[in-house]
Amino acid sequence: MKAIVARDFAPLDALDWADWPEPEAKGDTIVIEAKAIGVNYPDGLLVQGLYQVKPPTPFVPGMEVAGRIVAVGPGVKTLKVGDRVAALSTLGAYAERVAVAEAMAMKLPPEMDEAEACALLTAYGTSHHALKQRAALRPGETLAVAGAAGATGIAAIQIGKAMGARVIAIASTPEKQATALSAGADLAIGYDKLKDALKQATGGKGVDVAFDPVGGDAFDALARNMAWNGRLLVIGFASGTIPQFAVNLALVKGFAVVGVFWGTFTAREPRTYAANMAELLGWRAAGKVKPVIEGRYPLKDAAKVLKRVMGRETTGKLILEPGA
Repeated sequence: MKAIVARDFAPLDALDWADWPEPEAKGDTIVIEAKAIGVNYPDGLLVQGLYQVKPPTPFVPGMEVAGRIVAVGPGVKTLKVGDRVAALSTLGAYAERVAVAEAMAMKLPPEMDEAEACALLTAYGTSHHALKQRAALRPGETLAVAGAAGATGIAAIQIGKAMGARVIAIASTPEKQATALSAGADLAIGYDKLKDALKQATGGKGVDVAFDPVGGDAFDALARNMAWNGRLLVIGFASGTIPQFAVNLALVKGFAVVGVFWGTFTAREPRTYAANMAELLGWRAAGKVKPVIEGRYPLKDAAKVLKRVMGRETTGKLILEPGA
């Protein structure tokens, strides 16, 4: 089969569209014929050796896939050949066929598109875990979302509204701000003079919960606009700058800085993760959340697509398709 292969930790252009061994269904694993593969910011970090973990090389990147099961291991209990599923994989999803553990797969309802399912896994899964378990967001609270036009940002807006919050979206251009408003944000602002804009938007009270996948100057502005008992969620550093936090701000303003590492959460708390995904599927069926799929691209063009994601040029979710 064909796959995107990282021969070594290197720039994105070094990714190779090449032959790769067929996966096997052993034990409790299933093999999925991929129809949609999600593209995520950490994928780009991983292949460049910039992520928190570094797998042995060579490897196939990718963490989310949706398609039809073509083989099951002898230990598989609830799924069968022919089922449509979406699944998480630590590695290996940028391929025509992917082996994953049965426990990390969920059966898709007939009406759900595979691309939407991929978006629900990581983008919506991350935002949901951040706002539900890590922030304990409450109805009536004010939520500020940085990177609001990206896949996780749109997810955070929609989930925040589903949980009853007032949502302030932060995005870099008028077009991205319009995307955030169409996703349900109550207000959209830019990064220019962000500290002052947030102060004005909250009447000086500050935000109860800040969702920050950007870092850099955005983190600094959010930290100075947190309400008493606020929660500043550290999601990632898409700006390329890991901020240095002045801890006296947390002391005098009485807020918490809370890390969100969704991948570890899914491994450590699989039952909670499963319950989260069930809730997200219910919200999708009810129309409370709806992933925005910006584009679908051939799997062989993964390097070009990752460049767009890493450059923060996207609105919504980008999908790779092996059959395209």
